[in-house]
Amino acid sequence: MKVLVMGGTQFNGRALVNELVRSGHDVTVCNRGRTPAELPAGVGRLIADRTDHQSLHDALGGTDWDCVYDLTAYHPPDVEIMLELLEGRTGHYVFASSTVIYAASDVLPVGEDDGDERGPDQNEYGLHKLLCEDLLRAAHAERGFPATTAAFSMVFGPYNTIGDREQRMFARLLAGRPVLVPGDGTTLLQLGHVDDQARALEQMMGKPVTFGRRYNLTGPDSLTRNRYIDLAERVAGRPAHRVSIPAGTMERLWTGELRVGSGVSSLGMDIRPSPGSERSAPDPRADMLRRRFQVAQLVQHLAPNIWWWNRDTVFSIDRLRSDIGFQPRHDLASMFEHTFEWYQRSGRAKAGATRYDWSFEDALLQAL
Repeated sequence: MKVLVMGGTQFNGRALVNELVRSGHDVTVCNRGRTPAELPAGVGRLIADRTDHQSLHDALGGTDWDCVYDLTAYHPPDVEIMLELLEGRTGHYVFASSTVIYAASDVLPVGEDDGDERGPDQNEYGLHKLLCEDLLRAAHAERGFPATTAAFSMVFGPYNTIGDREQRMFARLLAGRPVLVPGDGTTLLQLGHVDDQARALEQMMGKPVTFGRRYNLTGPDSLTRNRYIDLAERVAGRPAHRVSIPAGTMERLWTGELRVGSGVSSLGMDIRPSPGSERSAPDPRADMLRRRFQVAQLVQHLAPNIWWWNRDTVFSIDRLRSDIGFQPRHDLASMFEHTFEWYQRSGRAKAGATRYDWSFEDALLQAL
């Protein structure tokens, strides 16, 4: 098939392009051309800044595609221009979303028809993903536009551009740093391997059963934070010096009552300001949420603006299995093995702990 990938050079896009080429498709990527690209032979490249609609018109106007994978649409105008350009010109449009769109729930696993979070706890990233999906659902309902939403969750694997996840844990262990564990470490999380998710995207291509639907895209199994550390220990070959953060301390950290250190992080996801807050004035809520994201770097934790520190986050992939017959190939052990092997080969292991700011963890250790 003739396939266009919006993005296509980093992490999810890189894995998808490689999978599409392996499967024999005619692949073109469209991006700004700023990222050095190691594209497989035969992959075409279009240069456009999608925030500049004239640039996108010049690159894509009048083109036809069997399938378009849009991995870089983050705001409603990003989707509006694609609908304008692709109406009647693509057999399938696959929009990359995220499981951060869901409301917290005690009923697990969370399925695609469960509640979305559109309230004040949602951040700009999650809200805009929902608004993009709204546009696509309306286009499908009104005009039959062949759109599918894939909600990625905690993607794990080589070339991960979010280095504060598994790579940060590897760096901790190799440097002999303490591993801070929220509570008793039994809270559940869920990981999906980037190559498995690329296979799922390729398998859903052109299948009418997927049109107008959302699919959770992650791995088959959940694991505790303790198990996460166990697996990282095993591949790194270094024992973890674990330090438990008592539940009471975690509650104070999460609510902002306890402030440790001065650095903040949002893992690259913008925090929505409190309703009515002045841009020029400090926003206590935004500061608290940024600090939650900082705590979430200790052991991976999804959407700390929505899911409490000890809330299990598990998602169903049954719809993906039943509609396209998808079955992940990687188990948890192979995810860690494959990713750590790349981490060493890429040279990141040599840089190790020097790539990170550990001041928050050091301050927290001192407070404990």
